[in-house]
Amino acid sequence: MFIRNFSKLILAAILLASFGCQKSIFETPTVAPASLRDVPAQRLNFRFETDVPAPPDAVQNAQTEERNPAVQADFDQNRQLELLDKTITSPDKQRVLAVYHGANDIPSEFRLDMYSPDGKLLRRITYDGMAVHFPDTIVWSPDSKTVAFVGMIRAGQPGGQPLPTPVPSENQANTTVNSATNANTEANANVNTETPAMPAAPTRQVEQPQAVLTLGTEQIYICSSEGTDLKLVTQNQRLIYFYFVWSPDSAMLAALAATPQEWSYLKDQSDLKAEIFVPYGRLRLVEKNGRERLLDDNLTKVRPVWSPDSAKVAVAIDTQVRVYDTIGNVPTQAAIQLQNQLLLSSKAYDEALQRKESGGDANTAPVTVETNTNQAVSTLPDPSSLVSFSPIIELRWTEDKMLYAQTGYVKQFKNEAESVRSYLRWHRLIFSPQATAMR
Repeated sequence: MFIRNFSKLILAAILLASFGCQKSIFETPTVAPASLRDVPAQRLNFRFETDVPAPPDAVQNAQTEERNPAVQADFDQNRQLELLDKTITSPDKQRVLAVYHGANDIPSEFRLDMYSPDGKLLRRITYDGMAVHFPDTIVWSPDSKTVAFVGMIRAGQPGGQPLPTPVPSENQANTTVNSATNANTEANANVNTETPAMPAAPTRQVEQPQAVLTLGTEQIYICSSEGTDLKLVTQNQRLIYFYFVWSPDSAMLAALAATPQEWSYLKDQSDLKAEIFVPYGRLRLVEKNGRERLLDDNLTKVRPVWSPDSAKVAVAIDTQVRVYDTIGNVPTQAAIQLQNQLLLSSKAYDEALQRKESGGDANTAPVTVETNTNQAVSTLPDPSSLVSFSPIIELRWTEDKMLYAQTGYVKQFKNEAESVRSYLRWHRLIFSPQATAMR
């Protein structure tokens, strides 16, 4: 009997001890995510640091635009009727994209071919009816397997539509008019008004490019590193796609696009002010299979940047940084308002400048402004009284947890001597995850 009762007491003690170690059912245990990739954008904490050193430049695994001498030699020897504009070497240095134009092509329209680094033409990419636009935005994927570029129907082709972007120069316009006027004169009877055929070495056997769907506005195309599998991935003729950047995992593109009407209006405004035209667009995700997702309906000229883990993309609108999820079933977004922090840091920066001009201590060491600043709105300085207060003009995402933002006053005029770049300052956001409740 004693042994039986003692056993019951021991069992009861064990049960009581086990219950005592458990959390109350009214408590909510939390756990920090293993990485920021697992944290939705709307659940990011951040710390703002102002006037920090410039971020390091990313030089690894980048495409190069130093002209390939072997490709140039092939054009000089075998393609005298075509002019090589630039070469773009893949990050792995195994392929070279040739960007060129024919003798009769208008200046804003280009063609693409794929070469090996030793100057061997592997494949022609664009057919005669397609024109490549915005050659500065041609970009290889980080894994060197895919190249993305903007193309549309070539000027003068059947079904082509006039656009505000590829505007011929004044000299070209006059040449076109004179050619039409003198079309019936004997002096011009033997003039070939069509684009000349691309000459090639007699012994060289290169498959001609296949025609693909081309639209009346600038759309994004991709092709493989062999120059094959040319594919139209955006099919929205109501938009002009003018900038795009690959995700680090080479899975998709973050792109900016605008309507032709918005493009024309902004270009006209730039022309009136004699400024260099910088387009504004709306941020969207474009996958290789053509699926597209609009991320924001606000126009911005700040180019989007990817987080190194490819889980998020960010863009800036005035003094606000916006972060968007690119993965997950229910993507979220976060708007990080930085105007108050930038006002306070600009006030300190201006005061440091004044001390420097007066010969005093101009120590402008980085100043950390916590996100929980309880500064009253009435005490914030007037933006018009601060010479260094400017919008965000550039972003760089160097680490998963670290996003740099540059502010500054920039005006680019067609007369370079009048251009202004002043008060360029770097700041950064340090991200951390919010603790999430366990279920």
